[in-house]
Amino acid sequence: VQLVESGGDLVQPGGSLRLSCAASGFSFWRYSMNWVRQAPGKEREFVAGISSDGSTNYGGSVKGRFTISRDNDKNMVYLQMNSLKPEDTAVYYCWAVWTAKDYWGQGTQVTVSS
Repeated sequence: VQLVESGGDLVQPGGSLRLSCAASGFSFWRYSMNWVRQAPGKEREFVAGISSDGSTNYGGSVKGRFTISRDNDKNMVYLQMNSLKPEDTAVYYCWAVWTAKDYWGQGTQVTVSS
């Protein structure tokens, strides 16, 4: 099983980034796919999730700015992040969940700074 995130970068406030997560080794289509972030010295925070049927939900701090999507043909999940703020700075993790099983990626760093 692998979850490999990419797309993290240094970006100025107000900018945009698109994160990608490539999944392999499990039945991707069954799983709810999520993005979770962790800032230095803080606990992990739920960012966004998309279920197997495509329904989405978002953490309150990103609602209206971030959009999660998935491509079951490519086993990919994406996070489009717009209007980025310094407080969005964190390591972003891809997290796959189905019943009692879950898998995590290694994370990708997003830094929002001028």
